[in-house]
Amino acid sequence: MKRRIYIDAPVFSTFPDFHLFCVIARNLPPAGDLDEEKKEEIKGDLEKANLEARQWITSDIISENEPVMVWRDAYKKFKTKKGARSSIEALLKRVAQDKPVSSITPLVDIYNAVSLTFAVPVGGEDLDKIQGSMGLCLTKGGDAFLPIGGSEENEPTLEGEICYLDDAGAVCRCMNWRDGQRTELTDGTKDAIFLIECTQKDLEGRSREAMEDLERRIEKYFGAKVYDFVLDASQPAVSIEPSSKEGDENIKPQFQGRCPLKF
Repeated sequence: MKRRIYIDAPVFSTFPDFHLFCVIARNLPPAGDLDEEKKEEIKGDLEKANLEARQWITSDIISENEPVMVWRDAYKKFKTKKGARSSIEALLKRVAQDKPVSSITPLVDIYNAVSLTFAVPVGGEDLDKIQGSMGLCLTKGGDAFLPIGGSEENEPTLEGEICYLDDAGAVCRCMNWRDGQRTELTDGTKDAIFLIECTQKDLEGRSREAMEDLERRIEKYFGAKVYDFVLDASQPAVSIEPSSKEGDENIKPQFQGRCPLKF
């Protein structure tokens, strides 16, 4: 049974020019199977990206830097948990404080390097752990969520929050603030989806470049089958295969218009 990746209509009421740049990687080998040379290259790319990210920091006041201002403004337009900040702000803040973003796992290192290089939020989820379809939605609140690095207590979504939801609850809260434990990428992830949110038309070009660079890096280091697609107001949904299988190398997403919303 095919599933959908979609954007809920109210998101476009808040952000008319919203674009979601997506990359799906199939048949990823276990990170442990990567040779040491590739692992070191990935770490080197992340170190380089930490240095390149300094170009985006033009003010000692973190909120005055362009990539941060964009997302501070975006977060004012929907309900957020107190203190929630965009993922790109969190990364750039570390760079500004001379606390480079450190290595986590190869897949996460790759998308963090792309995020730092282009100063756009990039996130990733284990596609096989997503339950049913996944949508970026304006929530009614109460969706179950266990944050990465947090306690084991449920931290449900708020009413009016924009976050990714699947049939089991929240996948990532406040658009790109905090990922959940349930769908996080691991060294054993076989199929993954990577997401780059763009709220402003003048940043579409940079976001697309980031998407293409992410694909190149995944292909280079993992040798995985990758494809991309972009969702926006004119095309807010795409159907995808549920998981990897032999012979699916040529499968591409099939656009089918706005999907029925469950939430």
